[in-house]
Amino acid sequence: MFSKAKSIASKGFTLVELLIVVIILAILAAIIIPQFSGATDDAEQAAYDTNIANIRAAIDLYRQQHNDYPGAVISGGGTCITGTAVVGAVGEPAFLAQLRNYTNAAGEACTGTDPNEFKYGPYLKDDLPVNPKGTTNTVTVVSTGILGLSSGSTGGWRFDSVTGEFIGDE
Repeated sequence: MFSKAKSIASKGFTLVELLIVVIILAILAAIIIPQFSGATDDAEQAAYDTNIANIRAAIDLYRQQHNDYPGAVISGGGTCITGTAVVGAVGEPAFLAQLRNYTNAAGEACTGTDPNEFKYGPYLKDDLPVNPKGTTNTVTVVSTGILGLSSGSTGGWRFDSVTGEFIGDE
């Protein structure tokens, strides 16, 4: 009878064995989990760097062809034959219109193309990408010559049409 009770008791794990397994799993989790969060941060930074480099390249090309930065007031005057002229835009609408549409030498934007007048651009094929460090793809355009982060951050982008500086608004 004594041997039967001993065989029943030896079928399970002891509390010490279970605690050792749990401690080993906790140590492994503590080592692995920070590596995953680090990879997420690295991917976010890489996306931010790529997006900002592409947008800055588009802004620089616009500057080379127009001798001015996008975002200034778009006045009328050009004849847009195959599309719709963008007139009276200022700030973000002007910035986006000048980078996403065809433009003439004066920076006026047209949704169509005209090889004689609206022969520059478009500089961006799609909308502005979402700022990976923020939450949106909006751009705040200022013309102060001093660009810094705003106190009421939009989570998008910031652009100074005087200096051409373009940063993420986090």
